[in-house]
Amino acid sequence: MKETEPVDKEQRVALMVDGPNMLRKEFMIDLRELRKRAQKYGRLVIMRVFVNQFAPEKLVEAVINEGYECNMTLAEQDEEASDIDIAMAVAGIEAVLMRDIDVLALATRDADFLPVVQKAREYGKKVVIFGAEPGFSASLQNAADFVENM
Repeated sequence: MKETEPVDKEQRVALMVDGPNMLRKEFMIDLRELRKRAQKYGRLVIMRVFVNQFAPEKLVEAVINEGYECNMTLAEQDEEASDIDIAMAVAGIEAVLMRDIDVLALATRDADFLPVVQKAREYGKKVVIFGAEPGFSASLQNAADFVENM
C-alpha cells in the first residue's frame, strides 16, 4: 500500500475491473480475493468487470457467481481489445460524479486510466489501484492514493 492513513469502513467503494488486462491466466487473479482486498477500503456498492464478447462463457459465469456485474463491450473481430477501456473509464467517471461513492478502486495495469484517477482525486475521492506485474504502469501507481499488487 502506498498510503497508510486509516481507512473509514463506512466509505462507499466502486470497484471496476479491466477484464482483458487483469483476468489472464498468467496473473491468476482471484475475484474473491480482489473483493476481499477492496473491502478494506470500505463498503462495496459497485462491483463491475468489463469484458468483450470474446470472453469465455466460463469467465462470464465466474464473474457473475462472485457477485460482480459483468459489463460486455462489443469488439471488432480483428480487435480483441475493443473499447473496454473507454467503457470502464466512463463508468468510473460516472461513479465519481453521479454516485455517492468515496473510493474509486480500479483493477488494471493500464496507464490509459490515468485521467480517470486524476479526475477522481480532483473531486476529492480516494483512488485504489490493484495491479500486477509485468507492465503495471508506474504513472498510474504514482497518481493513486493506494496501490496493491495482486
